[in-house]
Amino acid sequence: MNTLIVFVDIFTMALQWVIWALIAWAILSWLIAFNVINMHNGFVRGLVNGLDRFFDPLLRPIRRILPDMGGIDLAPMVLILLIMLVQRAVPALLLDTGML
Repeated sequence: MNTLIVFVDIFTMALQWVIWALIAWAILSWLIAFNVINMHNGFVRGLVNGLDRFFDPLLRPIRRILPDMGGIDLAPMVLILLIMLVQRAVPALLLDTGML
């Protein structure tokens, strides 16, 4: 019983790290768009490419569903809301089924 609680805690913690990485990626993209930092720096370029490769497959289906907002990308916010829903739903479902 206790091991399942630990696995659920690790799962929710990992989802929280994904949320923080998504927020960092969004802020980083704003800083690049407003020329606060540039892509000529190797560390910045590597960080942005890594985050793009991680989040693009997650955001692409959401971007297909959302209407075009003229330069405003709401897909990261929708993904954060979906992740938060999963974070709260999984423990609740396990409690309802009696597994926790």
